[in-house]
Amino acid sequence: MNKMDWLGGLVDYGVIGILITLSIIALGISIERWVYFRHFNLKAIEDKTQLELELSSRLHVLASIAGNAPYLGLLGTVLGIMLTFYQMGLDASLDTGKIMIGLALALKATAVGLLVALVAVTMYNFLLRRAKVLSLKWEMAHNLPS
Repeated sequence: MNKMDWLGGLVDYGVIGILITLSIIALGISIERWVYFRHFNLKAIEDKTQLELELSSRLHVLASIAGNAPYLGLLGTVLGIMLTFYQMGLDASLDTGKIMIGLALALKATAVGLLVALVAVTMYNFLLRRAKVLSLKWEMAHNLPS
């Protein structure tokens, strides 16, 4: 066990753990917003500002997750590659199999980050479109110019 082994744990449990947590948050917000939009009562809202606040609530969290998940994944990959290079420097015999395994494991953080971002972006766009449709229906019902 060398002094850089903690880096492997940081990638596996830290970065990927944060990404999994963010994906759960994104999924929770997406489901909550979808259910909210399905049961949204346009007649109960009289003010356009209130309507926009109700429809856009928590969508910024989805956008933030979508924007930052790839960077967190990239951070995990960089840390994993640093660990692989460090271990290469310690090992006098250069085993290409160990190097390839180390690099492949490092890239899993990027893959997880991209997966989280793709889901969050898709849900954000879907919900943003649904909010826009509800807003337009409200405007038509209140005969307001857009």
